[in-house]
Amino acid sequence: MSLWSKHAIFEKNSIILLIGVLIVISIGGLVEIVPLFYLKSTIEKVSGVRPYTPLELAGRNIYVREGCYNCHSQMIRTMRDEVERYGHYSLAAESMYDRPFQWGSKRTGPDLARIGGKYSDEWHRDHLNSPKSVVPGTVMPSYPWLARTELDYKHIADDLKVQAVLGVPYSPEMIANATADLRAQAAADHPDADALLKRYPNAQARDYDGNPNAISETDALIAYLQMLGTQVDFKLYDNKANIR
Repeated sequence: MSLWSKHAIFEKNSIILLIGVLIVISIGGLVEIVPLFYLKSTIEKVSGVRPYTPLELAGRNIYVREGCYNCHSQMIRTMRDEVERYGHYSLAAESMYDRPFQWGSKRTGPDLARIGGKYSDEWHRDHLNSPKSVVPGTVMPSYPWLARTELDYKHIADDLKVQAVLGVPYSPEMIANATADLRAQAAADHPDADALLKRYPNAQARDYDGNPNAISETDALIAYLQMLGTQVDFKLYDNKANIR
């Protein structure tokens, strides 16, 4: 029997062809998936990456609620043009505490993976209130109500508990002090700031929205944005060597 005759069995019988396709896909899937069960973790730990502070987590919830990921990705790919425009390519560890991740599927606006520290709090406030005032050609809608809406954080400890169940390493101490830590981060020179920094190294504590009399949704969202891309010291990486 010739090779063509053997192959003709699949060409002439759709059931046999379907079975053959399923077998090949199953083998390929097993080869890719089974080794993952023997790995302790598929994400390499990176120094500096920590769980979100309560205020940052509240800001991230607002970011998700407003659908910001529909226009802004948080994933810089390894191509040279992306690295030169946005900064060091994204590491898997940077998203290890994201539930769900915010990689996005398209970019109407720029990638935000390295937005932290790029602009001042005042710029972010203006950008949220009236995007065209700082980026004339933008199509981004304005979000002025965020500054007028007081942040609802009475359930922030429960948010941390849920994240802990999902695998984020929030300790009982972090959960118990969630409300105090949120208030400390949203104010300048708060007496509990040292305790906050002890639990969340390198957290930024200040009045983000320019209104010291209230903690607004703008406070939380800007705190989250100003944190993005700041946890890892990318001076430890050689960009030129990695993108060649």
